[in-house]
Amino acid sequence: MAHIRRGSVSSTRSESPLVFVAAANSDIDHWMKTWHSVPARSLIEAQVTTVDADTSVEDACEALLSSGASCLAIKSTDDSYHGLFDYSDVNAFLVLAATRHRSLRDDSDNTRAERIIAAATAGHVPIQLVSNLSDKNPLVILPHDADLISLLAVFSRGAHRVLIRGPSPSTEFLGVASDRGTLAWFASQTQKDPAFMRYLSNPISCLALPSLYLYSSVVSVSSAATALDAMTLMCDEGVSTVAVIDEDQGHLLSALSVTDIARIVVPSEDSQILFTPVLQLVARVKDAIGATDGADRYPGSWCNSHHRPYV
Repeated sequence: MAHIRRGSVSSTRSESPLVFVAAANSDIDHWMKTWHSVPARSLIEAQVTTVDADTSVEDACEALLSSGASCLAIKSTDDSYHGLFDYSDVNAFLVLAATRHRSLRDDSDNTRAERIIAAATAGHVPIQLVSNLSDKNPLVILPHDADLISLLAVFSRGAHRVLIRGPSPSTEFLGVASDRGTLAWFASQTQKDPAFMRYLSNPISCLALPSLYLYSSVVSVSSAATALDAMTLMCDEGVSTVAVIDEDQGHLLSALSVTDIARIVVPSEDSQILFTPVLQLVARVKDAIGATDGADRYPGSWCNSHHRPYV
């Protein structure tokens, strides 16, 4: 990976509290019964967008950007599915391409990196080589009759998306369900179940979830760091978004995601885009959002007044 300038990026963590806010057994029984009755297919939020396994990375990136999909499913010649490709994988591929010499020297288990670089040298990197390069985007398939509990079991292991099959004997997929869509469903349930609303009102810091380590963990990048710095940090830390901190005053300016970066870096034909200061990337992201809906997703005044939106 690329060398990161000292002070340009950081990750701060604190110990998890040993407190657990428990729900009444009757509440838990009620929720579990409800969740078992919710079909996973009812949480589908998008159709499956596919590309052939031999599609080039460049064409797959274009398909990802033009389709508006959150990921692509990679289809093999025998009609089976090889894996998924998303913006985290785009980020990992670009970092590998930009830091390939250091990556091969530093990584003792670099067989896959060698294959990708050899394919790039030959002029064609098939997308199947880059599938889940980020190690954050595994292919998970659930049957037509899977329920919400099955989805939770998958997401608790770190996956972000699930493909849902159609009814047997069909081999087609109904669509994609995601962890974000599932969280949105849970949020909607608070309007129907006061006990569940009270439980979700507890701060995350009150829950004993050491395996998730969500308490006071912030991965941040200086506004003076480069796009490549931010991209490398995302790969190293296994995150899809970093907080952007003002270089001079130290306050939170915004947030930058792998999707934001890909939408700026991928269309560019100049490799110098990788050395663009993060502050300029944030400005370009905000300009695009403002042109679309007139809104800033991460208003600086809100961030500064609450101090801890990314913990």
